[in-house]
Amino acid sequence: MQQSAQQQAQQQEQAKQIEAQKQSILRQIMVPEARDRLANIKLANPQLADSVENQLIRLSQSGRLQGVITDAMLREILQQMVPAQREIKIERR
Repeated sequence: MQQSAQQQAQQQEQAKQIEAQKQSILRQIMVPEARDRLANIKLANPQLADSVENQLIRLSQSGRLQGVITDAMLREILQQMVPAQREIKIERR
């Protein structure tokens, strides 16, 4: 039992370190408004926010990212990632 608790503590510590590294990279490549938008998205849709974060980090590490990500650029990325929702109209007769 003690080993599994110790392993869990190690895994949690490792996850915290990875998250801290991700946040550090995102602070460098995003303006504060874009980070705020991403934080709001993370509250509403954590999986989408994680995939956006990972994509931005990969782009940054591969050198394909020019400059910093602005709020407008983040909105464009989100529009591309989220499929367009169809509008449904109900007509009563």
